Amino acid sequence: MLEQELVPIVQLGHPVLRRPALPYEGQLEASELQTLIELMRRVMHHAPGVGLAAPQIGIPLRLAVLEDTYAADPDGPELRERTPLDFFTIINPRYEPMDDRTASFYEGCLSVEGYQAVVDRYRSVRLDYEDEHGQAQQRTFSGWPARIVQHETDHLNGIVYVDKAYTRSLSSNAEYPRWASADIEDARRTLGF
Repeated sequence: MLEQELVPIVQLGHPVLRRPALPYEGQLEASELQTLIELMRRVMHHAPGVGLAAPQIGIPLRLAVLEDTYAADPDGPELRERTPLDFFTIINPRYEPMDDRTASFYEGCLSVEGYQAVVDRYRSVRLDYEDEHGQAQQRTFSGWPARIVQHETDHLNGIVYVDKAYTRSLSSNAEYPRWASADIEDARRTLGF
């Protein structure tokens, strides 16, 4: 499809981002669901991003797409535990931490254009969800893929990453390169969070 056929990404301040999304219970025909998933994937790629929840395009359903096949960040992929995440769809997801270990890194959001902030996330989570065929699935994720899973599932609960961020770490995209190293300690000391 042509680029102009993409839908806009809803930005922070829109009510759809602040309400828990409705459970998906077959509201769409199978072909409509597949069309929506394909649209969301194209919007996510065009942005570009590594995840997109249905509320981010104004649809209040518990559905998200995830994929991270970008080249690993040369400034510390090991520290961030960033590994490829093949494309998949999550419907009615919920996650549980595998233990109490967390990691703190900068992250951004397609619905909060122009900013990044440090968020503590569980390093490993178990995700229970349904796939696009209605089949119950359970997978575990660790490192950066676990961060993506938590971020997108939070969207479906009306939570945006800035709700969990260290507000003093909030940086515009223009200032973010100063703090972009995998080790956030310099940012922590300088910005006071």
